[in-house]
Amino acid sequence: MLIMAARKICLQHRQYITFMQRTKNTMRASLSHNKHHSKRCVATWSPLGTAFNVRANRKLNANQHNVGLFQMADMTSPERFAIAQQKSLSEAENLVRQAVESPTSPEIVVMFDKLSDALCRVADAADFIRVAHPDPEICQAAENALLSISAAVEKLNTCPELHQSLRRLLDNDKVFSSMDEESRIVAKLLMFDFEQSGIHLEEAKREEFVHLNEEVLVLGSHFIQGTQTFSEIQTKHLPDHMRYLFTVDGDKVKIGSLYADNPNDLIREAAFKIFLYPDPGQDQVLNRLLEARHNLATLVGFDSYAQRALRGTMAGTPENVMEFLTKTGDGLLDRVSKEIDIMKKTKGQYNYRDSEIHPWDPSFYMNTAKHDRYNVRGSGYQPYFSLGACMEGLNIIFSNLYGIQLDSVEPENGEIWAPDVQKLAVTHETDGILGYIYCDFFDRPNKPAQDCHFTIRGGRRLDDGSYQIPRVVINCCFPSPKLDAPTLLTHGNLENLFHEFGHAMHSMLARTRYQHVTGTRCVTDFAEVPSILMEYFANDYRVLRQFAKHYQTNETLPEEAINRLCASKKMFSAYEMQTQVVYAIMDQKYHGKRPLEKSTTDLLFEIQQQFSSLPPVHNTAWQLRFGHLVGYGAKYYSYLYSRAVAARIWHEVFAVDPFSRSTGERYRHQMLAHGGGKDPVGLVANMIGKRPTTDDLVQSLLDEAKL
Repeated sequence: MLIMAARKICLQHRQYITFMQRTKNTMRASLSHNKHHSKRCVATWSPLGTAFNVRANRKLNANQHNVGLFQMADMTSPERFAIAQQKSLSEAENLVRQAVESPTSPEIVVMFDKLSDALCRVADAADFIRVAHPDPEICQAAENALLSISAAVEKLNTCPELHQSLRRLLDNDKVFSSMDEESRIVAKLLMFDFEQSGIHLEEAKREEFVHLNEEVLVLGSHFIQGTQTFSEIQTKHLPDHMRYLFTVDGDKVKIGSLYADNPNDLIREAAFKIFLYPDPGQDQVLNRLLEARHNLATLVGFDSYAQRALRGTMAGTPENVMEFLTKTGDGLLDRVSKEIDIMKKTKGQYNYRDSEIHPWDPSFYMNTAKHDRYNVRGSGYQPYFSLGACMEGLNIIFSNLYGIQLDSVEPENGEIWAPDVQKLAVTHETDGILGYIYCDFFDRPNKPAQDCHFTIRGGRRLDDGSYQIPRVVINCCFPSPKLDAPTLLTHGNLENLFHEFGHAMHSMLARTRYQHVTGTRCVTDFAEVPSILMEYFANDYRVLRQFAKHYQTNETLPEEAINRLCASKKMFSAYEMQTQVVYAIMDQKYHGKRPLEKSTTDLLFEIQQQFSSLPPVHNTAWQLRFGHLVGYGAKYYSYLYSRAVAARIWHEVFAVDPFSRSTGERYRHQMLAHGGGKDPVGLVANMIGKRPTTDDLVQSLLDEAKL
């Protein structure tokens, strides 16, 4: 059943994507301005900018009423989490009874959505709180609540009575055809999720399905752990001058990364060969994981795990994905060859003995070549990108495109989990408040380092005709403001911030009837389109000049400077794209029909020989360090696919005027408003005037990778 699809999709997005790097306290800002007037142009900051350029320090007042985290009354203490969990389960039990006993009608879909909402209301909040709350007891209480609700969901996913209630609806042509498009799509998604859980199988096969599902989860967890372990080698096998550049533990050297940006060629080579040396135990885990996934897929009627994973996506089938990837890979080869020539020339200036580019060289020599050609240093741009200025930039974009204002509002007592969390009200000029975004932007001990978007509550239409407004969290790990300076972002941080707000605005602007399909609760290769599209705004000088002002002098970022920065980022874009193509093809091959013709290592070597411009390195096994095989099995292509779609929308729709209100309104109502409630390819066609073909999307990527 699709009851927990929203949470699962959000988890997938957080694992895939390499999301962002990283309060209203006007009095403190004013004092800081007076004290450091010669250094900071605080007078130019708007209220929104001020809220983010100083760090708030709100305290929970034990003498005032505690409204609960996210204004959920039962989330006030570890003990109350159990009460919230029980209320959720009791409400779900009543809704199950209604859905089973009700006659066949379109209201069945509404009941299922209410059931989903009742469970997600606690589960989604708990999923975030368990990893982000600074109080370990509350984290544990949230973890317990999540586990309890997840167990209940597993039971519901195999409930024959619920399945039959939905089956009767889908089989009743008269009733089903009378339903609107979104309701029909949600009903089909619900049934697909039931079938994904093996509900239609005979009892013995259902038990096998449950066992395989558990095996996949356990093996996935073990594989992720294995990707993060150190590789060890006896110190005697490394020269004296090298061994102490790594971590030494007794008579062993431990290497936990590729040291990709180390200036010493020999250090990078040693780290590459040691860190990626094949681990038989990890290899066994990967093979067992791939086999269990395949058996799971064939048990429910698919030829491969990739076929199961791609059902309902924009790409549609493994064959379509492979066509997209191989055509892109073939189109990149000549461009990558030219980029490698540039790397060779750069390396030859530093290593006259060996100017060949090896697989451990690109990261270092690409950065070196970029600096040599464009003299771009991130620190030179940071003063123009104070966090407050960047938030003002987002506000300018959303105000122009959608008539929306981001307003920093004071959270109620107990509503936030850390004293520096900011709460934003997303307010439309005529429609009022559309939703709330909680901005947890600053680093703190034990906080997740990932920058990501969490859905806390999805939007849906209520029985009285009103709308349940969404609440989301954007989690970042920016350094905190200082007494004499605000938080300063790199341009990469800025891109990530815009990316995450692309997700958040998808959630805010969706107005679906059902929370199953609201905002980012859509297929993976569509969910990243709005977020990647926002990155284009972060690279357009017409946009940047509106807010990128030096925090001390108020000088606008020079156009020449941003042009150099953007040019440096495109300098090796073909090579970087080729790397992603190789990984995506590897992912598809591993999750295709079995048995595999070769070992996973030999198969990767074959892919590298065909699609990579650098030769594979023997006695290495990159795939054993590739954790995305767990979170995005058979879907790693999605980022490239979404980027191709976003590029087409930007160049054909937004590029002519990134502040066009008519364009923004069309994008809002014809694409974002529908979330996952309509065919995603059709939504894209609404924007660009046609359903994009594979060749269209390939060409979009190749255009992005031009030198």
